[in-house]
Amino acid sequence: MKTNVAWNGNMSFTGTAPSGHEITMDASEESGGTNSGARPTELLLNALAGCTGIDIITILQKMRLNPLSFHLEVDGERAEDHPKRFTSIHIHYALEGALPEDKVIRAIMLSKDKYCSVSKTLSANVTASYSINGEKGTQML
Repeated sequence: MKTNVAWNGNMSFTGTAPSGHEITMDASEESGGTNSGARPTELLLNALAGCTGIDIITILQKMRLNPLSFHLEVDGERAEDHPKRFTSIHIHYALEGALPEDKVIRAIMLSKDKYCSVSKTLSANVTASYSINGEKGTQML
């Protein structure tokens, strides 16, 4: 896989993904940017959520389960000193629908331990929790 990123001036960059989609990145005004795009670290957390989210939907559909809704909340803790890397990341999977807890846990674990290439690329400690129909799950993953 190869991507191209072009400098737009100041602190702004535009990446063109292999799929042809453009991604604008910029720094905050406090850091010399103009806030014209997402921070690269924000994109990293979103990439993690998107990757594992796609896995979960794919796995649940193979189990013939279809969530009514699904969203992910990702919290990243960063080191205070440079390079200010993520030291831990927690993903909360919030699903709605007729979903057996054991199947949801299985889908999350398969994504976390086997399929999510973004998660496997990161060296941060990635943890997970879940809720089904607003009820907190019984296991910490």
